[in-house]
Amino acid sequence: MDHEQRRRQIGEALLRIASTRGLQSATMREVAAEAGVSLRLVQYYFHTKEQLLVAALAYLAEQLTERVSASIRALGPVTSRTVVYGTLTAVLPTDEESVRLTRAYTGFYTLVFSEPEMALRHGAVYPDKLESLLAKHIAAAQEAGEIADDVDPALTAAALLALTNGLGSSVLGGQRDGAAALRILEDQLGRLFHARLSRPPT
Repeated sequence: MDHEQRRRQIGEALLRIASTRGLQSATMREVAAEAGVSLRLVQYYFHTKEQLLVAALAYLAEQLTERVSASIRALGPVTSRTVVYGTLTAVLPTDEESVRLTRAYTGFYTLVFSEPEMALRHGAVYPDKLESLLAKHIAAAQEAGEIADDVDPALTAAALLALTNGLGSSVLGGQRDGAAALRILEDQLGRLFHARLSRPPT
């Protein structure tokens, strides 16, 4: 393996721990065991646990980006409306992959609660980018006449992302299943856009 492959192997081992057991008690030694490498090798690539966490979070963002892109493409021609629909429905935990991604993100959020200085140092980079992307495409859909003129794109993007995250937590907590959460999200999106988006048959 080259250096980047080895770093990714270790970072993805941490993501597996995050999605199954959480990060509160995850040690460098546990990550080494999960990755099938020595503790010394983990420490060679990542001098501190925080460095490892930041790298793993970047890998997690890559995985979510790939899922979002695939979701958007599956809706047909790329438009602002399909970007909004595809992005939010991809984030929602409705299958094994999205449940794993949501659990991993939840592991990081839980860790930040107990170590708030990490949030100050690194911020919520991916969620902020996601919110900005949604706001941009909501504004574009508004200009195309697909959304009412009195809608605030930034506020609506923040509300939709908050709704999606809340629905994700309700799925992980067993309040509802992924299909029920998807119906709620699609109902809200249908209210936002003048016409509902019909999914192509699979």
